[in-house]
Amino acid sequence: MEGKKIAWIQLVIAGLFEVVWATSLKYTEGFTKLLPSIITIAGMVISFYFLSSAINPCLWEQRMQSGQGIGALGAVLVGIIVFNEPKDAMRLVFVGFILVGIIGLKVTSSE
Repeated sequence: MEGKKIAWIQLVIAGLFEVVWATSLKYTEGFTKLLPSIITIAGMVISFYFLSSAINPCLWEQRMQSGQGIGALGAVLVGIIVFNEPKDAMRLVFVGFILVGIIGLKVTSSE
C-alpha cells in the first residue's frame, strides 16, 4: 500500500511541474528568453521524471490519464488566476468535469 501512495504523490508532483512548465512556456517568447526557457525545460524534465517514476506498467493508462488531468486542471487555473483568462460559467463547468474525472479515476482504481 505504501508504494501506491508514493506513486500517487509522484503523480501529483508531476502534474504540478506540468503546470510550471506550461506556465513558464508562455514567458519564453519562442525560447528567446533564457530564464523562462530554463524553467520550462527543467519543469518538463522534472515532470516527466516523476510521471515515469509513478507509472506501474499494469496501471499506466489510468495514472497517465490522472496525470494529464492534474496538469490540465492546474494550467487552466493558472490561466484564469494569473493571466486573467475568461472564467465564464461553461468554462468553469468543464474545469469541474476535469476535477470530477481525476477524483473518479482515483476512487475507482483497483489499487
